[in-house]
Order: sequence, then C-alpha cells, then structure tokens
Amino acid sequence: MFLGLEWYWWLVILAVLIISVPFKVKFIKWWGRREQGKKKRASEKWGDDE
Repeated sequence: MFLGLEWYWWLVILAVLIISVPFKVKFIKWWGRREQGKKKRASEKWGDDE
C-alpha cells in the first residue's frame, strides 16, 4: 500500500483529519476574538482619544 500503510489506516487518518478541522476553525476564531479583546483593553487602559 501507499507509504507502507494498509488501506484501513488511511481511513483512520482521514477520519481524524475530518474530525479535527471544525475544532481548528473554532480555535482560530476564538484566538482572533481573544487577540482583538486584548488590543481593545490595551487601548482603553491608556485612554486613547482616537
């Protein structure tokens, strides 16, 4: 088989990848909101008048 793995191992790897994609997207969105919140708090802390 391809790279020395049997066909069922490729199914397992594919299933893990398919399951992990939504978690990765959710994490990226959470991280973006977290960073945006940090920037907002930092600007409010110093009282920028922009």
